[in-house]
Amino acid sequence: MQSARSIDSLVLRRAGLGTAVAGGIVVIVSAIVSGGLAALGAALGTILVLAFFAVGQFALGSVLRNNPQMALTMALTIYLAKIGVLLVILILFADTTAFNTKAFALAILVCTLVWTILEVWIFGTTKVLYVEPNSEGSVPSKEGEA
Repeated sequence: MQSARSIDSLVLRRAGLGTAVAGGIVVIVSAIVSGGLAALGAALGTILVLAFFAVGQFALGSVLRNNPQMALTMALTIYLAKIGVLLVILILFADTTAFNTKAFALAILVCTLVWTILEVWIFGTTKVLYVEPNSEGSVPSKEGEA
């Protein structure tokens, strides 16, 4: 069984690695199909998604450890903040010629889907202790009781 603390590192390792691999594939395909500027755009999109989701996971993990009652509120707030920042970034770079914006958007889409799918899979297949046994306030059971 995993504790709530170790599930954060598990998500960061597995989902982060899977997302980085998917982003690498998008970078390679973009480079082959459209050249160097597309590869740069895809790399920037991959880095952006990895940074957004890692920061969000760290923040949410901190809230879960310190104030688990605020978990849903904080998760939604982090999500809305990430969407808002992403919108601003997309508006700022809409007309850029520094990199291929289609490859950038494709990498963001692919990496976001991969991270989300892996995160759902990790939470669905990992048993997490929501109540720590023998913690303060818990009543020890008497042996022999059914």
